[in-house]
Amino acid sequence: MNIQNLAFEPIKLPRGALLKNRLVMAPMTTSSGFYDGSVTDDLISYYSERAGTIGAIIVECCYIDNKGPAFPGALAIDNDKMIPGLARIAKAIKSKGSKAILQIYHGGRMVEPELIGGKTPVAPSAVAAPREGATTPIELTASEIDMMVTKFGDAVNRAIKAGYDGVEIHGANTYLIQQFFSPHSNRREDKWGGDREKRATFPMAILDITHKMAERSANDNFIIGYRFSPEEIEVPGIRFDDTMFLLEKLAAQGLDYVHFSMGHYKRSSIVNTEDMTPLITKFIKSRSEALAKVPVIGVGSVVNTADVEQALDLGYDLVAAGKACIAHPDWADKITQNEELDLSMDYNQRIALKVPEPLWRFSLVDAMIREVQPTTRNYKVGVYQEKIELEAQKLKINVELSTDRITDITMTVDDSLDVDFTTTFEELRTRMLVANSPYVDAIAGATAQSEALKKAVSRALTTSSKDHIISTGGNPNEGVVYDVVVIGSGGAGLSAAIQAHDEGANVVIIEQMPTIGGNTVKASVGMNAAGTIYQKLKGIDDNAQLFFDESLKGGQFKNDQELLRSFVDSAPLAIEWLADHGIELCDITITGGMSIDRTHRPGDRSAVGGYLISGLVKNIVSRQIEVLLDTKVIEILTENNEICGVRVEDEYNEQTIIKAKSIVVATGGFSANKKMVLEYRPELDGFVTTNHKGANGSGISLLQKLGSGVVDLKEIQIHPTVEQTTSYLISESIRGGGAILVSQAGRRFYNEMETRDKVSAAIIELPEKTAWILFDDQIRSNNKAADEYIEQGFVQQAPTLEALAKKINIDIKALQPTIDKFNQAVSIQHDEEFGRATALRVPIEKGPFYAILIAPGIHHTMGGVTIDTDATVLKTNRRPIRGVWAAGEVTGGIHGANRIGGNAVADIVIFGIKAGRQAAIYAQNKR
Repeated sequence: MNIQNLAFEPIKLPRGALLKNRLVMAPMTTSSGFYDGSVTDDLISYYSERAGTIGAIIVECCYIDNKGPAFPGALAIDNDKMIPGLARIAKAIKSKGSKAILQIYHGGRMVEPELIGGKTPVAPSAVAAPREGATTPIELTASEIDMMVTKFGDAVNRAIKAGYDGVEIHGANTYLIQQFFSPHSNRREDKWGGDREKRATFPMAILDITHKMAERSANDNFIIGYRFSPEEIEVPGIRFDDTMFLLEKLAAQGLDYVHFSMGHYKRSSIVNTEDMTPLITKFIKSRSEALAKVPVIGVGSVVNTADVEQALDLGYDLVAAGKACIAHPDWADKITQNEELDLSMDYNQRIALKVPEPLWRFSLVDAMIREVQPTTRNYKVGVYQEKIELEAQKLKINVELSTDRITDITMTVDDSLDVDFTTTFEELRTRMLVANSPYVDAIAGATAQSEALKKAVSRALTTSSKDHIISTGGNPNEGVVYDVVVIGSGGAGLSAAIQAHDEGANVVIIEQMPTIGGNTVKASVGMNAAGTIYQKLKGIDDNAQLFFDESLKGGQFKNDQELLRSFVDSAPLAIEWLADHGIELCDITITGGMSIDRTHRPGDRSAVGGYLISGLVKNIVSRQIEVLLDTKVIEILTENNEICGVRVEDEYNEQTIIKAKSIVVATGGFSANKKMVLEYRPELDGFVTTNHKGANGSGISLLQKLGSGVVDLKEIQIHPTVEQTTSYLISESIRGGGAILVSQAGRRFYNEMETRDKVSAAIIELPEKTAWILFDDQIRSNNKAADEYIEQGFVQQAPTLEALAKKINIDIKALQPTIDKFNQAVSIQHDEEFGRATALRVPIEKGPFYAILIAPGIHHTMGGVTIDTDATVLKTNRRPIRGVWAAGEVTGGIHGANRIGGNAVADIVIFGIKAGRQAAIYAQNKR
């Protein structure tokens, strides 16, 4: 087939509109609208840049009702004030010669309450979506449904007034229209529900009013399209024959096109996974003559000319591209030239590509971004085979390399493979090829598999890099001379490496563990800072002096006050540094020992650790900073009292020397080193630790050999809320969100928001030496970390407080008065019983109710090597060790005798940046 002869042939739609070709830009969420759903200037530029050669642009979905937005930054068409902004988009597209089509929708039960002012979303029936934490919606009344149909009509009328060539009715993606047709979400027994004939009533009504509005106000050739998801995985759910039934009815009423909503244009059934027939093939085979007259749009994984050709060959009449149009605004032009395209984009290309900032941060696009500058590593071209070592499987992969890129990763066929691992492999393979690096986020729910695969790819790169050196006559054991060696890949090490690189240094990170992230990845609550832009936006009046005073008090006045002053003064700048690097901590909560909300966390209120490490690693990858995993530094080398490098040992016990001009040590504390803990605190024998096994104090030992001083090694913090069977830390954000602690007797026993040392002591004094952390669904929904605990399986839950009490063997006659008294304290914002003055957020009253059995565990070592305010490591005589800096838990002095929750993340970022900057400056002065 000649692509020029078909893809660029005009096509006349049933109602008379003429598209100049068969290429379409798919509607994609940009999350770039204003808070009220209005249009930003960036969106005008974004759509204008992509118009021209392409036949039509379907503008992202606009919600038709103020309870309808399904995502942040959604565009609205729910009132006439939105018309001028939407008109600007239509004009920008049409002025370039492309048709402008506007997609309209309502999110129904898929709307999060926080997007609609805390209100409960609406749906055909009061049935929650089958996802963890989904809100049970309010069932629409018959009169409200009639009104909803009217609102869709009003939206069509506004689209006409805004100058659009047509509208696409969004009946897909489990939004409201699909919800009415689905037997899972529609359990009604009136005219709007029942058998599929009745369940089709609502989408038919929407199409009917769309026709009426078009006939009243638009040209005769106004385009009316319908997007659909062909199947649902839910039971009961929409099946393919149900979809065909609906499409036949819609076609009989009159449509210009139907638009599949799928991740791949060749996708087969998600219900009958044994049937590999593409759904488009089944569609064409089973459609009637009437439906055959309605053009069909294919979408999903369309990038290159070959994809367009295959889609047209399969029977699609039009082909829509999504991500390809983001990466290549002139995608249609490149298709005409048969250019070979990929979806990767340079991390600094956003402005040139006219991509709005929120879309650039969206996960859809984030995975496409990579640094396209040459890698610091050179590979020997070839295919390298490695083993993936899992407990139950030993699989083989082939890593294909060009001189500077990973070109492919394939897995040797093995009968022992299961579907889950195959899915993990494919997803992770894509991430690594796009990033040109093994250092990408693990697949959720498959961490062990992900890390094993990443490690295998990393080994292949190391082997190939050595082979390249040998092939060019070099000695791989001599290695590269670096400006800065960073030891440790937790938050402090990654921050230091990024800053050192940006100061112009050649940097390598050395990590003794097989994965990046250190103990930081386990951090949960957030990052403390006072006087930040995010606090000001929320009306929180805070200042560095108050932060200093409360940290000093929390540390029992044993803190190094010079370090602490530098810490609190630098914290807001560190928050801004993170935001500048794409890591935004814009939500704020509180921790024990603080009097004000200053603990910054991700906007979705998830645990800070994984989010922070993921963001920092993306910065490491984009800068092509070398990372050596499974590599232990056994000695810091000096020559003539100057730092000259490190001696390392890899996983195969081979030792090499890495030359360097300066060192940053960021190896963490020693909470996982039982011998070292008991040396300083023998009374902690038998306590579990929340730390990973790499927190063994190795960095302290390395630096002591250079003569460094140490401070506060006896100051070891135990965290009050640790799940004992898994050593899982239960985030302070849960108590900061409003949870309480109760004893087995069903009573509160202490101020939950006191400092960690005091709360831990109170739990230890209980007869059982354990307690329950108790909260309700309001608290859970505002703290995403709680969902992780539920997934781990150690959360007890029940629909009522009485049922929960029975489950955890607490007398409800004792527990109910405890809850009632606490709820009264919340209502008057005064806890007379225990003096809790913060985090009295909501009454514990909304089921389901949750409880986690906890006890204290070893969490943080406040002591470590001595540093100054520039993170320079100091000798026992307080003089600096030239060329050596340290950051994070390997250091001591900042936190005194007790660390405030949220101060550790601030510590690693603040002093990581300082250490990286100073190490780079020092190294460059030695060039």
